[in-house]
This record gives sequence, structure tokens and C-alpha cells, in this order.
Amino acid sequence: MQIILNAVLVGQAAPLGTQGKRSAIHKTPVLARVCIGETGLDGDEQVERKHHGGPEKALLHYAFDHYAAWREEWRADHAGLERFDAPGAFGENLSTRGLDESGVCVGDVYRIGTAIVQVSQPRQPCWKLNLHFSRDDMSRRVQDTRRTGWYYRVLEPGVAGAGDAVERLARPHPEWSVDRLLRVLYVDRDDRASLEQMAMLDALTPSWRKTAAKRLESGKVESWSSRLNTPKSQSDDD
Repeated sequence: MQIILNAVLVGQAAPLGTQGKRSAIHKTPVLARVCIGETGLDGDEQVERKHHGGPEKALLHYAFDHYAAWREEWRADHAGLERFDAPGAFGENLSTRGLDESGVCVGDVYRIGTAIVQVSQPRQPCWKLNLHFSRDDMSRRVQDTRRTGWYYRVLEPGVAGAGDAVERLARPHPEWSVDRLLRVLYVDRDDRASLEQMAMLDALTPSWRKTAAKRLESGKVESWSSRLNTPKSQSDDD
């Protein structure tokens, strides 16, 4: 099955929520082809570089296939279903049909347009999704469903646009799907054999390998509350 980009999306920092926190999570499609550099797309702003963006999280890819499930789950008790009509609701830079977390592996190398990119890690949802969707449990729902999306590092810069092919060039770790990584981190949290492998997985972002190593050493699962729970007060750009 040939995978085609539905959209390439960028965003600019703007206030998010009632206390002025700035974020570029709101993304809109770009009509022209866009340059992809080592830290992402031209014209795509990243506010908190400590947690978002940078070489290991240059591009966020999200499966448009998930939108139908979100729409159905949202329908019962929320307005605003139109947000699921088009890509961009989850802050993604790249949107496709036919690729999801179960079929993408860490270390996979893709040609997207003329750029060469590599899957570096799953997305870890944060509380900005709560503000973006005006729903206090949205970040946790994304985590619990494992419909998170994934990040790329850029191996070779290039250009890409809607309609371009997404071609897989290499798969060094076929046993390590994005979904498996998410399961080890969030579901099978004491699977020491998998954690040991994660800690040594060369294609995985160093921070994820460090998390696996720390969990093995301490025997404890790290707290997720500061990432998932919306802070009571939000200062401007952290």
C-alpha cells in the first residue's frame, strides 16, 4: 500500500487557555511544499524547546485514521465535532492514512518528499492537549488509547508537501513498534526484559532509554502527573 501525505502542517505560538500560556499546538495545512530541516519545518514555531521540538522531535506524525474513533468518542458529550474533519487537531506536522503506531517501528527510515527521516520515539502527550481541547482528561485519554503519534529526527533535509509519497527505506528494529514502546512505558510497566532492551535500543531517543534504565534501577514507575495534569497556574513561556 502506497502511503501519501494528506497534509503538511505548521503553527505559530499563540495564547492557549485562560492564563496566557503560549503554544504552537494549533497547526494548519500549508498549500506549498515546505522545507524540512534538522529541527523541523520552515514556519513551524516551537515554544518550549526543552519539551517540544529539537533534533529528536523535529516532526510529529499523526494517523488521520484515528480521527474517526475520536469523533465517535467525542460525539456523546462534547460539541465541536468539526475539529475532527481535517488534520491538525493533535498538533501534528504530518498527516497520513495507512500508518499507525502498530505498523511503525522506532528506527524506521522514511523518505518523505525529498527528505530522509527516522522514527525516534512515540509522542508523550502533555497537559497542553487538555487546554487545546478544553477537556481536563484529554492528555490522559491520548496516552491510555495509545493513539499518540510519533516523532522523527531528520537524517537528510529536503522538501515535502501534500500528495508526496511516504516511502519506508529501512527497518532496523522490526520487533519494536511504537505501540510496543507505549505498552512497555504505560501498560506492562514492570516488564524488565523489555525495559532492558529499551535501555539499549540505539535508535530510540536517549531520554526514553534513560527512563527505561532508571525504572530498572529504582524498581519504580516515574510520575506522570506534571506532564498530564493541567497546572493550576500557567506562567508565560516556560
